[in-house]
Amino acid sequence: MFGYPVIVKCNLVAIGINMLEFHKQAEEMIRNQGERVTPGRVRVLAALLAEKRAVTHHEIEERVRDDHKLDRVTLYRVLDWLTEKCLAHRVVSKDRVWRFRASADAQTHQHAHFECTRCTGVFCLGDLKAEYDYLLPTGYRSQEIELTVKGICAECP
Repeated sequence: MFGYPVIVKCNLVAIGINMLEFHKQAEEMIRNQGERVTPGRVRVLAALLAEKRAVTHHEIEERVRDDHKLDRVTLYRVLDWLTEKCLAHRVVSKDRVWRFRASADAQTHQHAHFECTRCTGVFCLGDLKAEYDYLLPTGYRSQEIELTVKGICAECP
């Protein structure tokens, strides 16, 4: 009984240390782009780095909520900026909601996503490349390819 608060405290400390590591990683990724490191950019990218799946604007807003709350418009601008700089990518699921995930590297990459039809979670399938090997008709130029595999994720019963 007396050990319970200590366990909770240790878990919170561990979470705090992990977030500090994500903040450092986010700062480094932004700095490597030669861009200005701002608190909003770092907090949002760190929150994305901490996630194991793609998350919605609302979920990100909840994760970065603190004394210096980012307003909704600023958060959208930061997410657009991160996407433009290839520090994050976004995918839309069948509920028409954008979900964001930190990119493993700051280069444009195309990979498949898995969308769970039960929990609506969207997960990156980094090893499964979204590629198109066919010739397009004359005058057409490919800019982006999206591949989404739909089914039941490993976390859903």
